[in-house]
Amino acid sequence: MREPPASQREIQRFANLLKAGEVAAFPTETVYGLGADAANSDAVLKIYETKGRPRFNPLIVHCADLGMAETLAVFRPLARRLAERFWPGPLTLVLPRKDGARVCDIVTAGLDTVGLRVPGHPVARELIRAAGLPLAAPSANPSGRLSPTTAGQVRRAFGDRVPVLDGGPCAAGLESTILAVNGDDVVQLRAGALSRDEIEAFLERPVAVASADSPVSAPGMLASHYAPKAKLRLNAVEPEAGESYLAFGPGPVSATGRSLNLSQAGDLREAARNLFAMLHALDRDEGTIAVAPIPEEGLGEAINDRLRRAAAPKK
Repeated sequence: MREPPASQREIQRFANLLKAGEVAAFPTETVYGLGADAANSDAVLKIYETKGRPRFNPLIVHCADLGMAETLAVFRPLARRLAERFWPGPLTLVLPRKDGARVCDIVTAGLDTVGLRVPGHPVARELIRAAGLPLAAPSANPSGRLSPTTAGQVRRAFGDRVPVLDGGPCAAGLESTILAVNGDDVVQLRAGALSRDEIEAFLERPVAVASADSPVSAPGMLASHYAPKAKLRLNAVEPEAGESYLAFGPGPVSATGRSLNLSQAGDLREAARNLFAMLHALDRDEGTIAVAPIPEEGLGEAINDRLRRAAAPKK
């Protein structure tokens, strides 16, 4: 998917805002991020305040390249292999934080690890280079709500409170996959836009998955998250009266409410790209969105993870 080019002048304007300790939204290939200087405690606090985010929930730090990431964390051989294979791209690595790393404690929520990634969107990397700063950046949405995949969704969520660097619709549409790498041990903390199958094929071995009751050590691990205002009813073969319907795959849909199809062809990559955008489109303060069954394979693991967290009781 092609992004409209952001001018160098516009990128530099946003870089100057970030260097001045402000927050700003910017595009990545996964979802739009709400960024701030990862070393500036006051700036990072603005992220939490803007989102209404719990402060025990750590943030991902976005870097321009592997060299910048190496200044923040210890890269042992396996972590380096993963970074060299999948960066730039939708993979976050949770690694031991380096002594003296230019990351404030609020970003890591007091942990001795830090989550890092190099985004695949060229505008994101240009912005980070122009600022000369690693950027702490969760998704640019109110905490717990649907992640934004367009600049317009960010503007609707925050109005004039957050400047938005428009890079077009996000190509992946799901947040990054998060792996904790400790020596030769690899654990998937969050399923995401890079499928576990692809990671396992590269490593030539299975990847463990964090249990549901694991301590929160990365974004996206809270039981209730990514939630629309409407209720969700999952694994719905067909909608009930008055429900909106989020379909998947071929076949007619007899919905009395509004209906959208994640992928008429049953393509999980297309479904992942459309998930948040279509939930945004169907969302209403009152009512229910019925969601068709999604295969639990490939990117279906990440799609179902987001849907289960979105459907969980709100706390």
